[in-house]
Amino acid sequence: MAKKVTPRGQDYARWYTDVIQQAELADYAPVRGCMVIRPYGYGLWEHVQQALDRRFKETGHKNAYFPLLIPESFIKKESEHVEGFAPELAVVTHGGGKKLEEPLVIRPTSETIIGHMYAKWINSYRDLPLLINQWANVVRWEMRTRLFLRTLEFLWQEGHTAHATYDEAEEETMRMLEIYSDFAETDGAIPVIRGRKSESEKFAGARHSYSIEAMMGDKKALQAGTSHNLGQNFAQAFDIKFLDTNNQLQYCWTTSWGVSTRFVGALVMVHGDDQGLILPPRLAPIQVVIVPIWKKEDERSRVLAAAEQIEEVLLSENVRVELDAREQYRAGWKFNEWELKGVPLRVEIGPRDVENRQAVVARRDRPGRADKKTVKMEGLAPRVVALLDDVQQSLYDRALQFREDNTYQVEDFSAFQEIANGTGGFLDAYWCGSESCETAIKEATKATIRCIPFDQPKESGHCVFCGQKAAERAIFSRAY
Repeated sequence: MAKKVTPRGQDYARWYTDVIQQAELADYAPVRGCMVIRPYGYGLWEHVQQALDRRFKETGHKNAYFPLLIPESFIKKESEHVEGFAPELAVVTHGGGKKLEEPLVIRPTSETIIGHMYAKWINSYRDLPLLINQWANVVRWEMRTRLFLRTLEFLWQEGHTAHATYDEAEEETMRMLEIYSDFAETDGAIPVIRGRKSESEKFAGARHSYSIEAMMGDKKALQAGTSHNLGQNFAQAFDIKFLDTNNQLQYCWTTSWGVSTRFVGALVMVHGDDQGLILPPRLAPIQVVIVPIWKKEDERSRVLAAAEQIEEVLLSENVRVELDAREQYRAGWKFNEWELKGVPLRVEIGPRDVENRQAVVARRDRPGRADKKTVKMEGLAPRVVALLDDVQQSLYDRALQFREDNTYQVEDFSAFQEIANGTGGFLDAYWCGSESCETAIKEATKATIRCIPFDQPKESGHCVFCGQKAAERAIFSRAY
């Protein structure tokens, strides 16, 4: 077991924080509720950025940047929006030693400032669709914070688009949800459930909100990404209009969508174990670590030369590789260190391996001596590439099996309560659509509607709480 890491079964919340700090993903900042993302954690975030940014650009979106400071009056223009965000706003009242004429809000999200600019840029149907994304930081004054999952300041991307019709906006909203789903499952090895948010859970000011929901290692849910059809709410508030093909003035239909650094927290909780992180190869900052091993000084040069040769071959295959030639640490210490950091594969090479032109490969997702494989040097590179793909798929399969094992179809509220207040997990149940039932369930169990899945049974049923006829099933769970 890794040093300084609390076992998950003993205290899951403590385990999570220990892993993040000991693996050097992040640390606490001097301001309560803020975090410092360390280089290893930021490297992980960079790979999240790259995987998403590529998908955005492939679908015609362009990156831009909008100001951090937003006039307070902008926030107040959309009534649902200001009501939803008012408790979380950080407001600047003084600048340059003087009181500001109008307070400035540090952006909690950018619909308002972007809506203001879109009203200037959009004049005709020829200007549509307008597809823009920004990578930025936002501030929400959270009372209960946790590294990566909920901090006062966090990093994210937020896409904002404008369209000529509702159908085009809805198509965009769903397209981006599919992009998030593909990213989470293909790159993050995290299975997700796609669906619609209930009215009480949707984004403040949206017409419809959709999300991808993932199960963490403690069986709680985490909203891993959201996509919102904003209708014409923000267009009307900010006067975003265009002349259509009939020369008639119309309001635009807008969308917004985002994924944040909480996805890093999801990677920790979905894949990690008592030894620390287990990172999916496609997002891992380091995919392979090479550990040379020698005892005698006359073995050193031969082993290092072979290790450098392995490094060169793997780099030629575009593998992100690290050669750990530090002499102040023993091999066993290095093994524990790289296991804690979740590097998918470890390549060990010692004097006997050099003589036999081979190396030993160990998988992080299957720790222990039993799964170490001896691989000939001539076939090492293709074998490593194949193993990385296998680790990626293995992590996804394991996470999917865990979710399936802890998802329950329930038809009555007594069974619902027993599971929600006991072992926990995802509860798949009919819901009548009543906000009063939704609230009562939350008060009794702390479980909220994570989403109403797109995949619905053909037959209707009865609400798990009130027993009235219900057309849809919802996924309930306690959540982060």
